[in-house]
Amino acid sequence: MRFNVRFLVFGAVVGVFCCVYLVARCRCAMNFIEFKKIIENDFNSFDNVKKVFPKKSDEVKVYSKYAIDLLKADIDSIINIKPEEHNFQNTAQALDAADRKFSIVASILSFLEMVSPEKDIREACHEASIELNHFYVENVACNKKVYQVFNDYSHANFEKEKLTSEQQLFVKETLKDFERQGLHLPDDKLEKVKALEKELSKLGLDFESNLAKDNSFILTDESKLQGLGKDFIDSLPRENDKIVLGCDYPTYFEVMQHCTCEDTRKDLYRKFNNRAWPINIDCLHGIILNRDKLARKVGFKNFSEFDLDSEMVKRLETAEEFLNNLAIKSEKKASIEIENFLKDLPADVNINSCGKLQPWNLSYIKACYKKKHFNIDEREIAQYFPVDKTLNAIFEIYQNFLGLKFEISKPEWAWHDDVLLIKILDSQTDILRGYLFIDLYPRENKYSHACCAPIIPTQLKDNGKIAPAVLAIIANFPKSQKDRPALLKFDDVNTFFHEFGHAMHDVLGATQMASFAGTSVKTDFVEVPSQMFEEWMSDKSVLKKLSSHYQSGQPLPDELIDKLIFMKKFDSGSFVLRQCCLSFISLEFFKDGKIKDIDSITEALFEKYQSHLQFDDQTHFHASFGHLVGYGAKYYSYMWAKVFALDLFYDVKKRGLFDPAVGKELVAKVLSKGGSVDPEELLKDFLGRKPTQDAFLSDMGIE
Repeated sequence: MRFNVRFLVFGAVVGVFCCVYLVARCRCAMNFIEFKKIIENDFNSFDNVKKVFPKKSDEVKVYSKYAIDLLKADIDSIINIKPEEHNFQNTAQALDAADRKFSIVASILSFLEMVSPEKDIREACHEASIELNHFYVENVACNKKVYQVFNDYSHANFEKEKLTSEQQLFVKETLKDFERQGLHLPDDKLEKVKALEKELSKLGLDFESNLAKDNSFILTDESKLQGLGKDFIDSLPRENDKIVLGCDYPTYFEVMQHCTCEDTRKDLYRKFNNRAWPINIDCLHGIILNRDKLARKVGFKNFSEFDLDSEMVKRLETAEEFLNNLAIKSEKKASIEIENFLKDLPADVNINSCGKLQPWNLSYIKACYKKKHFNIDEREIAQYFPVDKTLNAIFEIYQNFLGLKFEISKPEWAWHDDVLLIKILDSQTDILRGYLFIDLYPRENKYSHACCAPIIPTQLKDNGKIAPAVLAIIANFPKSQKDRPALLKFDDVNTFFHEFGHAMHDVLGATQMASFAGTSVKTDFVEVPSQMFEEWMSDKSVLKKLSSHYQSGQPLPDELIDKLIFMKKFDSGSFVLRQCCLSFISLEFFKDGKIKDIDSITEALFEKYQSHLQFDDQTHFHASFGHLVGYGAKYYSYMWAKVFALDLFYDVKKRGLFDPAVGKELVAKVLSKGGSVDPEELLKDFLGRKPTQDAFLSDMGIE
């Protein structure tokens, strides 16, 4: 997944979720002049990257004040220009530059909250993020004076200037976003919009903070961990005479797939699907209520319509039609898949009196089915993916295909000893393109999922030079155990390939306008490049390159590779139906009505699209469904983007997955454009035709 962490100009959602904490052992503080100089210039110096991060909670407050002072001065400068003197450079370009500086600081402080081991820093960053969001709403997103300046400029001097298509798009979309924020409303109504935006900002940050701070676990006896490996059990923490099973992803998935004790699976399933409950329920109700009010005040029927209005899909009806068609097409295959599982259940699993499976048994059933019918054991496959060798092989593929050069190090001053740093350069010119930090393993109070977190956007400067990006990949993969290195499951490798695709999009998307840089694209396009790159994992030659048994060094056997590729369609019908279910949940939560029975909505949709499973009314998964904050009504975008991603992938594969010339064209026509060109134009330009669903349906085995 990818959270859009920059303060996009006038974005409806102003929560910021990820950037980098480099402060644990960073030695240098700085004064305001040095800070301002670094923020306003390029991060082409490694020392600048180190210097810009605060190391104490007091510095967090100082940084927040710096950001506010900088933005206030920049906005005042724009507003105070005489009407007849407004031009693109001193109005549009100046606003984009102001947003860039402010968003860098906001991103830094936001990510500190997500990953810092220091409680006082996390708390200071939480408060600072709320303050920064409120200031941005008041002084930019809902500032009528800024809107009036932009509106006057767009109807006067704008048409007289010879601007690039990217510059014209920026002005038009900025003006449209102003109006989506309600700046055309009378002052009294606009004040209510501002209040709603501020409240939504706080609720969103609280929702994410509550989830990040949740360290849920269950206690159990070793006798209830049958089926789990001894090394895994020995690696688990103890509390007195009990074993602690946490809700971190490596522990959760290992237990759900391989523990033969149903009671253990049930207890951990319920604990995992009740993370941040009940504390996040009030946050979620508040988000639904205030988003509904906001949408109506700015002229939309509901928040779902508001949220989709600026996306590729444009209309709520189009998104629903897309999802309904996918669901109908995948139902037949999903039914066959479930029928096969039910015919061959493990001896220790039964269906209930309603003929349904308990949800905590599904992953276990699938794992047993794979072992029995395909002789596939995820733990055995993981032995072929030791972290260091696998990542280096992934890096080699990306470098060769995209024309890049990576210089990898372990920064002693980083926030944890496991963190890697990649300096990314153009392989032909040695031009610096970015710095990428990689943090792979779970720890207490760290963000618990996997994501790519942009921090400093790349940018194409007026002199033709490229301002490099700074970003991070965060994951939660299994750690090493005793004398065995950290091993990645096949899904983990897929995940890293996906997140690294986001990172390359961010690094290579150098645009003139910072607000269009990298992955600052329409939400329902942002997952296209990452899901396209993820498909490299379905190619036999790629799997040969990536795999190396941690003891023998041998790659995956051909027979096992063939099975893994075949398994891609193993339960694709069920996968699509589940994604449709989650997509409809995000749409329904934000459709008509400010008060929603979210439990009933969730249960009804699960009953419709996951009818083979018994819905467990003792769980409240939406309390930890973070996409409801970051993506809002737009969870459909994963499936929407998957269609385009597969169309792109098979076109690339036909031309050559390892051909640098193909990679160069992909960079030139898609990745380098960021959000500066309409996604449909990007796709058509690269494919030479309009995209279709054919590749997606074929790949999923859906008729």
